[in-house]
Amino acid sequence: MIIDSTQYNGKCACGREHKMETILSVVECGCLHEFERYLSTAEIHGVRTAVYDENTYRATADRHPRADHEIVLPSEDLHANEHGVDLLLEKLPTDTQVLIAVGSGTVHDIVRYCAYQKGMTFISCPTAASVDGFCSSVAAMTWHGCKKTLTAVAPKIVIADIDIIKNAPIRLARSGFGDMIGKYVALTDWKISSHLTGEFYCKRIADMTADATAQVLESASGIVAGDEAAYTKLMYGLLLSGLAMQMMGNSRPASGAEHHISHLIEMHPESLGVHSDALHGEKVGVGTLLAIREYQAICHDTSITFRDYARYSKEQIVSVFGETMAEEIIAENAKDAADGVSAEKLMECLDVIRHEILSMPDADTLEGVYKTLGVKSSLSDIDVAPETLPALLDCSPMVRNRLTWMRLRKCIVRKEEESHAVQR
Repeated sequence: MIIDSTQYNGKCACGREHKMETILSVVECGCLHEFERYLSTAEIHGVRTAVYDENTYRATADRHPRADHEIVLPSEDLHANEHGVDLLLEKLPTDTQVLIAVGSGTVHDIVRYCAYQKGMTFISCPTAASVDGFCSSVAAMTWHGCKKTLTAVAPKIVIADIDIIKNAPIRLARSGFGDMIGKYVALTDWKISSHLTGEFYCKRIADMTADATAQVLESASGIVAGDEAAYTKLMYGLLLSGLAMQMMGNSRPASGAEHHISHLIEMHPESLGVHSDALHGEKVGVGTLLAIREYQAICHDTSITFRDYARYSKEQIVSVFGETMAEEIIAENAKDAADGVSAEKLMECLDVIRHEILSMPDADTLEGVYKTLGVKSSLSDIDVAPETLPALLDCSPMVRNRLTWMRLRKCIVRKEEESHAVQR
């Protein structure tokens, strides 16, 4: 399967002109053996440095892409953060013009960020279907303790060898499945924001992401069986999600409340006492179920009313993140995406909001698919105490200034609250 990304270039019905940095993506068995041919087709030239971690160096031993230099990073304790970036920059030969990432999400985020910093051409060679960021033009990094989306560079081409990908530990595919299923929440958040605030919305981008997500959901049983076609669908979906982010210019089509829950856990603020060594997609998968359950609760509660939106205070942010991280979080929320959302507007859009929420798969049905595939589905599964759930739901919107339904939960006034207010 070859994805010609140039088909997404140009004027769109949404009124914007989309520009793709990625020329093509190849998702086939054995395609790493054809690496030179694809680079020649894309007219990519220059001094090459291929970057691996120790695991991916071994996994691709019979098909390493030709490079002038090779860098093998340690697998243990390698993270997409300032330390990982510094480690690569220390080893990076000064004559490098083309950077090749051969690995999964962590290697890719480190390499794409360094390629952006150094103005280099970036090539992606995924070794596992673990995340949706391979085609992205941003890097998901933990920077000085805060989870951030940093400007990076998208790959010129992607060579995704299914021989390698389907033989990676199945835990990585389960992680990619969780990351992809999160699009149901992300797209719902985007639609709700569009209804409430008029935020830009591109139906073409949303539809291509939704279609890819549905294909991944259908491939669950095949992934368990190690089916080549199922892994191809999963990888295709993950790449298409990244291309959607390129078209949009940010992560809006791919990241909503489900990712914010994951990011909060990854930041492990001391006040919440949460920490997890689960993979990113595993945490997103759990966050997806939590968000859908919380969102769908509104559809069965006919008694709710709303109050006007109020910002998070500096005191609230400091109490959660502490003085060290609070400065970054306060800056992130300085121009609040939900400013101006009124109780009146929420009531006016309530039926539409409920419709969008009910368009998502039912949480119990999704959880059944998770269990079939062996995907982590609860906070306990990712070593997070279940009693932290209320705090995760309340505090996760702080990590990213993006309008989500989770961010607007604070506007909900339930009948018991009104009764309590009257009694006082």
